[in-house]
Amino acid sequence: MSRIGRKPINIPAGVDVKVNGSEVTVKGPKGSLTKTFHPNMKIAVEGNEILVSRPDDTKTNKSLHGLTRSLIQNMVDGVTTGFKKELEIRGVGYRAQKKGKNMVMNLGYSHQVIVPEVDGITIDCPSANQITISGPDKQQVGQFAAEVREKRPPEPYKGKGIRYVGEFVRHKEGKAGKGAKK
Repeated sequence: MSRIGRKPINIPAGVDVKVNGSEVTVKGPKGSLTKTFHPNMKIAVEGNEILVSRPDDTKTNKSLHGLTRSLIQNMVDGVTTGFKKELEIRGVGYRAQKKGKNMVMNLGYSHQVIVPEVDGITIDCPSANQITISGPDKQQVGQFAAEVREKRPPEPYKGKGIRYVGEFVRHKEGKAGKGAKK
């Protein structure tokens, strides 16, 4: 039996969970999320807990069991506390600022990079070198953060670019450093 899959999911106060076959809708203070899961997984709400079970021990059902439970747990966490990714910008003249619903970034290109806010995602720029992306859907927050980072990924020679807070970028030695002087 899956160690993760057999754990019940506690439903906190203020969260409403509806199960319609294989479709689960979770509503809470931060928003509402709906997701359709594999029809083999049996999802039941009993009291203030959600239970996920599988019909048999085939390899497919075993792999879906823990995944389904984790995704539902992320939905419950998302509508109660939400998820956020923090990015930092490094480089001389590199900066970001919020203008209306758009984030405008200067990243060393000849033009400004404009990233619009999408539904369910909130962009915040507490300082010129920090970006905070938040929302209730963990997958959507992570994907959006990756797309923002892709605008100027950190380069290995000077470390300039957009990176996650706490991300380690391995620095390479320049061309002249490996024995040019003998």
